[in-house]
Amino acid sequence: MSSEFTTIFEPYPQERRYALAMLMDVQNRYRYIPREALEALAAYLANEKVKVSSLYSMVTFYRALSLEPKGQHVIKVCDGTACHLRGTPLLLDTIKRRLNLSAGETSQDKRWSLETVNCLGACALAPVMVIDDTYHPQVKAEKVGEILAQYEKPA
Repeated sequence: MSSEFTTIFEPYPQERRYALAMLMDVQNRYRYIPREALEALAAYLANEKVKVSSLYSMVTFYRALSLEPKGQHVIKVCDGTACHLRGTPLLLDTIKRRLNLSAGETSQDKRWSLETVNCLGACALAPVMVIDDTYHPQVKAEKVGEILAQYEKPA
């Protein structure tokens, strides 16, 4: 098993019930789940007879996990009822024009990924946009450029 993945898995017992947590840790480190990680995790959980195919099913079931690399910054725009009624379509259109990126895509330079989500649990703050782990409440289309600019600056 690849030592780069072993260091992620070692804090967990070699039990199937920890597979999702381990996959999330891989996602956090690599911004996606490489095939090699699925194979390494299946090997790590061999005593539980976990197959790569069942791990693949898990990754494709949970929208938070991805088999494709995500951008350095992940933009999640809520499209739940409250957010949709308060401007999500206009926000998405503004982001699309600014970044040349549609929902479900990652920019060619791997700087941005754009996703829509059904709910972020902040309906009173609609419309809500989350970039990485930062919530941006009551976002108006005219503020999108200003918000994105905060993430375009070098760290």
